[in-house]
Order: sequence, then C-alpha cells, then structure tokens
Amino acid sequence: MIQPWIPEISKERLVTWRRYLHQHPELSFQEERTAQFIYDTLCSFQTLTVTRPTGNSVMARAIGPKPGVTIGIRADMDALPIQEETGADYASCVPGVMHACGHDGHTAILLEAAYIVSQHVTELCGEIRFFFQHAEEQYPGGAEEMVQAGVMDGVDYVIGLHLMSGLETGNIGIAYGPMAAAPDVFTIEIQGKGGHAARPEETIDPLAIGAQIITNLQHVVSRGTGAFEQRVLSVTQFHAGTADNIIPDTASLMGTVRCFREELRREAERKIEQIVKGLTAAHGATYSYSYRYGYRPVVNEEYVTKVTEQSAIELFGKEAVVTVSPSMGGEDFSAFLQKAPGCFFKVGSGNKQKGTAYPHHHPKFDIDEDALSIGVKMFLQTAMQLQKGGSPTA
Repeated sequence: MIQPWIPEISKERLVTWRRYLHQHPELSFQEERTAQFIYDTLCSFQTLTVTRPTGNSVMARAIGPKPGVTIGIRADMDALPIQEETGADYASCVPGVMHACGHDGHTAILLEAAYIVSQHVTELCGEIRFFFQHAEEQYPGGAEEMVQAGVMDGVDYVIGLHLMSGLETGNIGIAYGPMAAAPDVFTIEIQGKGGHAARPEETIDPLAIGAQIITNLQHVVSRGTGAFEQRVLSVTQFHAGTADNIIPDTASLMGTVRCFREELRREAERKIEQIVKGLTAAHGATYSYSYRYGYRPVVNEEYVTKVTEQSAIELFGKEAVVTVSPSMGGEDFSAFLQKAPGCFFKVGSGNKQKGTAYPHHHPKFDIDEDALSIGVKMFLQTAMQLQKGGSPTA
C-alpha cells in the first residue's frame, strides 16, 4: 500500500531548498554554512530532535510514541572544486565550486522527507533518523566520522540514494549485493641514478623502469584476477624529469584499485609490490611503496533491497525499476552499512530535453528537479515498509 503521507510532498519546497544549496556550495569538510542552514531548517519543524554529531554534519530524530524499529536515512551535502558552466539562473555563487554530483538534490530530498515525517511523528512506531552527512567526496569521508560519533547506535536498517544523470528521470536503479567498489590508492617512488640523456649507460633510468612497472601492473587484472571476479587497476599519474636532456634520479607513479571483496584488495596490495620489487631490483634501483585503503565497498543487504525494490514497484510500477550493474566508483555510505543492513539505490535524474544528461563531475552537470519528489517518495515508502516489517531478528 502506498504511504498516505506522499501527497503532502511539496515540489516548491524541494526546488527552493535545492536551488539555495546549489547557489551556495561548500567543499568537503568545509560545509559550515550548509550545515547551519540544514540545522536551522530542521529546528523549524519543531517536532524533531536535532543535533550536530560532528562539526559539519547534522542529525534529526523523529521518535514515535510506540515501540518499533529504527530506520536511518542518509544524504550527503558536499560540493566539488569545479567551475560551473550550466548558465542556470541558480548557478553557483562560489567561484570554482559547484554541486556537480547532485548532493544538493540529495539534501533537499532528505529535508522534505524529514518535514513530512515531522508532521506525523505521533503515528510512528519506532524512530526515523535523518543523517545529513558531510564530506562524501573526500577521503576519509564524513560517514565514518558520523558513525564514530554514534549516529548508528540502535539503528536497525539504513537507506540512501544517489541521483543519476545516466538514468532517465522516473526510473529507480536497484542492485542486489555489490553496488559501489572500494576505491584504494597506491603510490610508488622509484629511486634510480640520474645523468645526461646522451649517456644513458651511466644511469639507472627510473622512467624506463616506471614504464615497465605500468605495463606489468596490467597483469594484476588480466592474468591475476578470476574471470568471474571484478577488479580494476589504473595508473593515473607518472611524474619524472625536469629537462629534455636529463635522465632524472626519481620517478613517481600513482593509481587506484577498485574491487568488491576484501581478499582482492589485500591481494592487489601484495601483487603490486611484488612487481615493483622485482623490476626495480632487476635494474639496480630501489623503491618506496604505499597502499591506502579507501572506503569499504557498498554491498546491499538482500531483505532491505527487496523492500526498496517493492516500494519502487508500488509507487511507479514494475517498468520503472531498472537492475543496475555495480559501479567501480566509491561511496562512503558503506560506513553506515558496517553497523546495520541497508540499501543504496539510484534515482534517475537524466533528461536530455532539459539538459540534465551530462555526466557527474562535469561543469555542466545539473539535475531534473522532477526527480526530487521521486526521491522523497522512495525514502518515505521504503522507511515505512521497513518499520512495518519489524527488526532484522524478529
């Protein structure tokens, strides 16, 4: 049954909030003005308990009079260091900073969901917590800070969404199991012996060694990963040298590994160093190496995903539900999933006629604002269905 509160959703409120946030973007770990706006707005709803778990995050709690499960709902709210080129009349007022990933929309969606729930707190069985999270875009991320601050204590289920320009407005993207990869980063420093480019025999060329390392690292995936496994290894930086006639002393490489299983992450860390160690030793060079573990993979739990999918079908029909492939992009929503089963789903916001089909992190990225009310409906419907279903151990 469709949640009876859904007709109360206001597109006017959603668009007003979203455009204000879009005009005033703030980078990761700098969301002071954004957090204050959210805090003040939530406090105006009066029936919610509003707190600041960390310096730049906000949490609101709607606590019903009857016992029941506790549902967490999350939205991220940070922007990106990109100069906006949309030409919209609500474009960013901050030079070099814009909401190029839809987080302004996520925040507006969760504000509207919180407002609707605040009008019906006396009807709740249990509790709904609204997590307005900072710093999704920058490691180590804001989700981990919020979790460490205790926001997930006592939460039975957690849900989150992402507006997607690559998915048409009106569609809901669902994935069972892996949804987003763990984005790890590695750095390699090669210490050789520099000299004149006319006499390479007198040098230990870190550039030539680095080129061999890059080529051999491709074997980690092509020859070291099972055919039915998913892993990506990309070298994204190669820095060396200062002049055309000098072979430098050092060269540095950086890159990323993306996968969904912890075993593959640890194996990649080990295999990369084996390759680097062997090639540098073979040519008389030395090396230093670091491997940084990024966000954990986002893995949707089956029951919560089923409830989310059923909510989408009830609201929009089976034809609106799209099975999406796991993304090799990272998402720190995974920190919340370490504390409770949950589902991270996608809401289509792409519309070529409205110019909202540009990829995420593009200077012309924008969202179809018709998708905002769809996101609110999904949050409300899914949260209430989870409350009806009881606790994970029931």
